[in-house]
Amino acid sequence: DEVAALRGEDAVAFRLRQLADPRARAVVESVAVRSGWHGRERREGVGHGIGFARYKATGAYCAVVAEVEAGRDIRVSRLWIAVDVGEAINPDGVANQIEGGAVQAVSWTLKEAVRFDARRITSDSFETYPILRFSEVPRVEVEILARPEEKPLGAGEAAHGPTAAAVANAVADALGTRIRDLPITAGRIVAALT
Repeated sequence: DEVAALRGEDAVAFRLRQLADPRARAVVESVAVRSGWHGRERREGVGHGIGFARYKATGAYCAVVAEVEAGRDIRVSRLWIAVDVGEAINPDGVANQIEGGAVQAVSWTLKEAVRFDARRITSDSFETYPILRFSEVPRVEVEILARPEEKPLGAGEAAHGPTAAAVANAVADALGTRIRDLPITAGRIVAALT
């Protein structure tokens, strides 16, 4: 998204121009349509970003669009995901794996970090370790592109990288400032804006 913005191009169009693989293009095109990428209205404090990757260069193709709301904290309100795993042996299992991975990636991107003081780790329990709460889980829509003629591909953690990228890109879209360290916390946002 950052390179596309520097060139004055739409982030989806920029990616599509770079991608020759038709399956990669298909997930990017699909998630753009499903999320309403081209028809969305700009709203104050709301940002959108896209991420794409092929899992471990040989696994599933996954594209994610994130919508964030920038208030006192950053909140991911929605994720749209398109995934191509080849022939989906268990589509419900694939959808669950992708959704769960995306929610975990949101938690990593916005919250998770081992915290410590001068003497010890201070985030040493479930109560003190920062993690996404159920009340903060975004609405997630997963579309599995049907490819019954293709060999099955690993879905594993296919959504993790693209989700983190989409969230970071959406934060930059909402704030006009790119945060380069994770997690994207209020403190890091303030530091980037000053």
